[in-house]
Amino acid sequence: MTVVPVTSADLDAAEISWFAALCSDDYQFLGVPDGSLRSSWEHCSAIMKEAENQGFRNILCPSSYQVGQDTLSFVAGCAPITERINMLAAVRCGEMQPIMLARTIATLDHMLKGRLTINIISSDFPGEKAESSLRYQRSREVVEILKQAWTQDEISYKGDVYEFEGLTTDPAKPYQTGGPLLYFGGYSPAALELCGQHCDVYLMWPEPKEQIAQRMKDVHEVADKYGRTLDYGLRVHMIVRDTEAEAREYAEHLTSKLDDDYGKLIRDRAHDSISLGVAHQARARELADKFGYVEPNLWTGIGRARSGCGAALVGSTDQVLSEIEAYRKMGIRAFIFSGYPHLEECRQFGQKVMPHLETCSLPEVYGRVPDQPPATPLAAGERR
Repeated sequence: MTVVPVTSADLDAAEISWFAALCSDDYQFLGVPDGSLRSSWEHCSAIMKEAENQGFRNILCPSSYQVGQDTLSFVAGCAPITERINMLAAVRCGEMQPIMLARTIATLDHMLKGRLTINIISSDFPGEKAESSLRYQRSREVVEILKQAWTQDEISYKGDVYEFEGLTTDPAKPYQTGGPLLYFGGYSPAALELCGQHCDVYLMWPEPKEQIAQRMKDVHEVADKYGRTLDYGLRVHMIVRDTEAEAREYAEHLTSKLDDDYGKLIRDRAHDSISLGVAHQARARELADKFGYVEPNLWTGIGRARSGCGAALVGSTDQVLSEIEAYRKMGIRAFIFSGYPHLEECRQFGQKVMPHLETCSLPEVYGRVPDQPPATPLAAGERR
């Protein structure tokens, strides 16, 4: 299996993140709406605070046009109620005029004192069915304009989508030197090109490890062409219990009330429902055994009622730790976990698994946060 070099490969720690269910993607039973778990400030901010309390170093704040809350507004609201946890804000490129976006992100970065990271999204807009090449070109131009705004005193840019000449950028400089880290996920050649040239962390959804290794190899080759080295991340759900039997029983419990026709409706309503990445998640379900496992501890049942990330690691604490270590040996150092319901499973994972992991914050590792001491990994069981 291919092992890809990573930035600061000698650092024996990983960025362990959780997920804020902003898009009404939270259930006691998959595919059965629960009013108490719907996307709301009260519910999602409680997940945020619990994740910080359990020692997670970052939290993905997703974006959706169909349901849920505005991502950047939510992140701003969480700034004064948190102290340590970073926030990975999903930004749909082109939704906001890029120079205004640069100022908004810079303002958030100062509010969070450098606890901001950005997930670059290239989805269609409402009512839009754009070619992949156009969507990624638009994202490329947005990223290049952001970088000018964050590092220069003037923006002059001529692209296929945007054109600016001699615009001043004051006061759009972020708190972090060079701006927040850019996390990115995508499978097409245009996506890999954008990530390899401009982004910092390549995010993947769960598939058999051989396929993940190939994706890492592909994007590494692109980054190497530009003289760059990336970090790699995995977004995957979690079901961890004291024993494997208990974890598998809970997986079955989650889907015990799922109507597959309604599950398909949930998948199809998402703007990324026809993306290449989603197609690979569907392929993993097709390859799974009769119980939904495509690998001994990788269960694809989540994808029956969810677009995007559609599989979970299912097992005992030791099994889950072994899986995380296997991914780390492949070169993955950023993990974004989640579970249903998100608040309770955050606590389950935090109590059972987090004490055994050494964690770090990637912005600190990259030296993006000014006036900070060098990053040191947390010892097993330590909280920061």
